[in-house]
Amino acid sequence: MLPSLQGSLDADEKELESSEEGGSAEERRLEPPPSSHYCLYSYRGSRLASQRGDSDDGSPSGPNVETPSGDDFSLSLVDTNLPSEVEPELRSFIAKRLSKGAVFEGLGNVASMELKIPGYRVGCYYCLFQQVKLLPETPIAGSEQNPSEYVVCFLGGSEKGLELFRLELDKYIQGLKNSMNCEEKGLETHVRSYLSNWFEDVVCPIQRVVLLFQEKLTFLLHAALSYTPVEVKESDEKTRRDINRFLSVASLQELIHEGTMTSLCVAMSEEPRKSVVIDCSSSQPQVYNAGSNRFCEDWMQAFLNSAEGGNPFLFRQILENFKLKAIQDTNNLKRFIRQAEMNHYALFKCYMFLKNCGSGDILLKIVKVEHEEMPEAKNVVAVLEEFMREVLAQSC
Repeated sequence: MLPSLQGSLDADEKELESSEEGGSAEERRLEPPPSSHYCLYSYRGSRLASQRGDSDDGSPSGPNVETPSGDDFSLSLVDTNLPSEVEPELRSFIAKRLSKGAVFEGLGNVASMELKIPGYRVGCYYCLFQQVKLLPETPIAGSEQNPSEYVVCFLGGSEKGLELFRLELDKYIQGLKNSMNCEEKGLETHVRSYLSNWFEDVVCPIQRVVLLFQEKLTFLLHAALSYTPVEVKESDEKTRRDINRFLSVASLQELIHEGTMTSLCVAMSEEPRKSVVIDCSSSQPQVYNAGSNRFCEDWMQAFLNSAEGGNPFLFRQILENFKLKAIQDTNNLKRFIRQAEMNHYALFKCYMFLKNCGSGDILLKIVKVEHEEMPEAKNVVAVLEEFMREVLAQSC
């Protein structure tokens, strides 16, 4: 029997843990985690823009709102693992969204959907996509060979939680389209398996990495922050993907100016340093050539403190906070450096900030690249580098 949507996110997490620990392997394979509900609809019709405003929950408001008629609108269920009593609510919810005309092909949206269960809301990601190849269950209207449109819905967690993964879910839908184009045999089974695994493939990788590395997570955080290349050896494909996903999400690449990022990557690659090597040949990964600092160690502890709760959305939020703090520290250091160009006391503030922030070694490399063409700032950075070398020498 498919898991019910009833219960809070905490209850979902407990059920997820119990389903992973108990039952036969076959049962665990067939029954998805409670937070991994999906629904696939075939869609036909024009998405009509409403003439008046909408309520906060996305439902049309006002007497003059256009609604899709049966002649030009069809939203037919293709496949789902939702309980039968819940699916009509979702279909009505999606139909209202489509009727507004604000759903664009390939770009997913995240909303909060309230179920009939009093006081219970669930996060809902939904995405419209076109596909030339029809699934076996898709109703065929007429003989035209136009691309068929589908709507995929993923339900789980909260709106805020799913929003953290919206871009990854968009890529996941693109992967579904690609596989539908390439798959010749067993297309129906393949699509069902792909949709059933969305939570495991998109939401859970960061959690799995945290639980796998434990205290050694600090090495991954430092590698991501310092743009150190990482080589994974003796690993299965799933673990390799999880590690690469973690490093990609933990990187500051999307938060730093593109020109600065390019220069930074070039500067880092020119340094005489070795790649971090992760050996997964045993049950516990071994990490070689790795670096760390107090900043990464503190954030590693934040991950471990949250591991007991088992909330995969929380791990992603912590990782986003980790990046935000790194960017804030970088901006503070740049501000101090601008002040230090004219003020010796500000230079001392720079030094104290670098000494106490826990990631001075990495921050200096970032600002050094940005100030390479500014002589006065470059001189300040050179003095700070000398200070930091003395600090490191004293700590050894």
